[in-house]
Amino acid sequence: MKSLILPQYIRYLKVLAAGIALSASFVSLPTNKATAHHTQKSQQKVIEKVKQLKNSNKRWIQVDLSEQRLITWEGNKPVFGVIVSTGKKDTPTPTGVFNIYTKLEKTRMKGEDYDIKDVPHTMYYQGSYGIHGAFWHNNFGTPVSRGCVNVAPNHAKKIFNWASVGTTVVVQK
Repeated sequence: MKSLILPQYIRYLKVLAAGIALSASFVSLPTNKATAHHTQKSQQKVIEKVKQLKNSNKRWIQVDLSEQRLITWEGNKPVFGVIVSTGKKDTPTPTGVFNIYTKLEKTRMKGEDYDIKDVPHTMYYQGSYGIHGAFWHNNFGTPVSRGCVNVAPNHAKKIFNWASVGTTVVVQK
């Protein structure tokens, strides 16, 4: 498994190093003019925020849903990247710009069809959506969650220790 993931990860980092613009990945197929305008306006806000972040020294997190990748940044410099699992089609991960509002070393996550104790290194950024360790699966690189950003526990710990309450999280398609 590692031999398959590592080349993909190296290729992804090479793309970053080549300076591919974040805004290039914002592509959508709106269903009507009102949706198109809203989508375009939302995307423009995200693009502007990314420009601001890249022109700063601030720490921020990028989650790329189409690539199933999370990258931590300091200004315009990528610090580290990991493969993640985000929301399934019927339980998508919300896109936009958010801020981590609480960090919990361990927490219980409960829903209609799940109850998981001791979820490690959880950082909530919008309501019940967060970035956290996932010890119950090893399908990283595939959307399998109910909307959260699932990270391997060892990577989740590293991100948890690196980020603080208030760190910006940019989730994009």
